[in-house]
Amino acid sequence: MKIAFLLHNAYAIGGTVRTTLNLAAALVEQGGHEVEIVSMSRHRRNPRFAVDPRITLVPLVDTRADSDDVRLAAYAEPARDFPAAEKRHKQYTLLHDQRVRAYLEEQCDADVVIGTRPGINVYLSLWGPKRALRIAQEHLRHDAHGKKLRAVLRRHYRALDAVVTMTEADAAVYRAKMPLPGVDVRCVPNIVPAVPVPASDGTSKVIAAAGRLAPGKRFDLLLEAFAAVSAQAPDWQLRIYGAGAEEQRLRDMVAGLGLEGRARLMGAVAPIEPEFARASLVVSASDAESFGMTLIEAMRCGVPVVSTDAPLGPGEIITDGVDGRLVPVGDAFALAAAMLDLIDDEAARKEMSAAALDSAHRYDPEPVVARYDTLFHDLRTTRHRRAWRRFAARTANWTQRKTRSVRDVSHSGRRRTAAPGTARPRLP
Repeated sequence: MKIAFLLHNAYAIGGTVRTTLNLAAALVEQGGHEVEIVSMSRHRRNPRFAVDPRITLVPLVDTRADSDDVRLAAYAEPARDFPAAEKRHKQYTLLHDQRVRAYLEEQCDADVVIGTRPGINVYLSLWGPKRALRIAQEHLRHDAHGKKLRAVLRRHYRALDAVVTMTEADAAVYRAKMPLPGVDVRCVPNIVPAVPVPASDGTSKVIAAAGRLAPGKRFDLLLEAFAAVSAQAPDWQLRIYGAGAEEQRLRDMVAGLGLEGRARLMGAVAPIEPEFARASLVVSASDAESFGMTLIEAMRCGVPVVSTDAPLGPGEIITDGVDGRLVPVGDAFALAAAMLDLIDDEAARKEMSAAALDSAHRYDPEPVVARYDTLFHDLRTTRHRRAWRRFAARTANWTQRKTRSVRDVSHSGRRRTAAPGTARPRLP
């Protein structure tokens, strides 16, 4: 079977790029499939991440300053079909619209086409080959999309075969808030491969955290909690890996809390696993997580995770008290207390380390590929049944609209038959 992934930019660094490459390689290795990755844009000569040589990489628009594409008139015009409500809209042009349409309608010979972000999924719904299975992956939570974008997706996702979420909780939200007759909505988590580094021995006095330095990741809350930890365990260090708009604010917080030398911003590091393996705890203070890759990457390194019970990923990844700890969102005191509990109890910390290693096998390539193969089989065997559900839903919607229209015309007609200014006769 041939599978094509539609990716925003396969040449960039990002969680969706990394997870797509992981899945693509596993579908080749474990599933025996032929895989093609179609990159909407290309901004550099070579991809940042290694691409399995068995995977075909197809760039559509070359955005490099010296490319012929940037001199085309269509490149200077904004996209018309990529939804304006999608946050990446400014990175798409009329040339993207044209190239994606040409690829999907004229060049794509895949049996399965998978989109990997909302705007690309709209492209897929508009032009995806009807003979292929068309699947939308959602790497963000339903509720992370704005109201306008959700309205667009509700209209376009009805034309697809499936919507795949990263968590069971988000799949339930889609089923409840975005009914899609005939569309299979289910969870298939990301693959997190085994790491090529020895597991942590749990003896270092290091707490690690990683992610974009953005407000929602709440590294400010983590620093507040670590200030309380540091007061009782001054020989422990906090290392934060990542880059982003919050960097200077966080550096100011480190100085303001008197944590110089104990809390350090380490910059962006890839791969992150060797750094996690040097730690004894990994902490996440996020307000929300669509999945939680860093949590599983830490567990892969045999490191227990202390995390806020943020919607929607951590609660499905961590079993509280077994392979990590979950604390309420936004509660610096609870976060500090959970860290201190594991700092003080080395035996419990080592038990959790072993449990974390075992638990992380849920995200091995083999079980995830098996779930995708099951999805492909189910979609093929239910194709006619799902098409009937879609037709029945459209018919019911049309009937309801027609009924309302007739009722509205009837009511307006009755209002017009009454002479202006005349009062209804009173009953005796």
